[in-house]
Amino acid sequence: MSKDTSSDSLPVVEVQHLGVMSYAEAWAYQQELQQQGVAARSHNRKITDDSEWIHLKNYLLFCQHPHVYTLGKSGSVEHLLLTEAERAEHNVEYFKINRGGDITYHGPGQIVAYPIFDLEQFFTDVHRYVRSLEEVVIATLAEYGIVATRIKGYTGVWLEGSPNRKICAIGVHMSRWVTLHGFAFNINTDLNYFKHIVPCGIDDADKSVTSLAAELGRNVEIEEVKTKLLGHFSRIFGFEAVGQ
Repeated sequence: MSKDTSSDSLPVVEVQHLGVMSYAEAWAYQQELQQQGVAARSHNRKITDDSEWIHLKNYLLFCQHPHVYTLGKSGSVEHLLLTEAERAEHNVEYFKINRGGDITYHGPGQIVAYPIFDLEQFFTDVHRYVRSLEEVVIATLAEYGIVATRIKGYTGVWLEGSPNRKICAIGVHMSRWVTLHGFAFNINTDLNYFKHIVPCGIDDADKSVTSLAAELGRNVEIEEVKTKLLGHFSRIFGFEAVGQ
């Protein structure tokens, strides 16, 4: 059974600012919220009484992580250039996870956004979803006078030049149209940590990584950037944000 959920009202997204949170804790929390959504969808498909319908909730989680490398399901462990002992020396954790993409870095000074969205309330199109995440970051960078773009064949947000510079990595996963993972946007990030990996598995001389601070020549307030991101998120995806 499927219930007609069409309405003139916008989807509602609960925004949570989690602060600095370990990657393991954030991953477990994301999975818990996603699994609640998947369970609700499974329940709804079995019921015959609309009064038993469970409305799936949407969440947008913002956080920062202590130093950590994460490897997507299609990535190669050879792109991690540190031994376990060297990782311990640099105080960096490592996780192999179920998002798309290869290896990336999360750490202080970076905004990580995890949308746990029921895409049936928005649009059921994976390609459009990823492009929309990119557009949120591109629009935010425009507010700082930075022209960002996409590069064909590469996910994420880039600044064109010599070299082309990646400022935001994106990796997602979904189950029954409920999303998991999201993007990592370099703001005041220590870019030296990217030297110990092959970022996103891209080993091209004309491609590197950058941050908003590196491009502007100054540090930027994280909360200021989050406010701008949230405004573009709600506009591009068309939702009402609560719990800001």
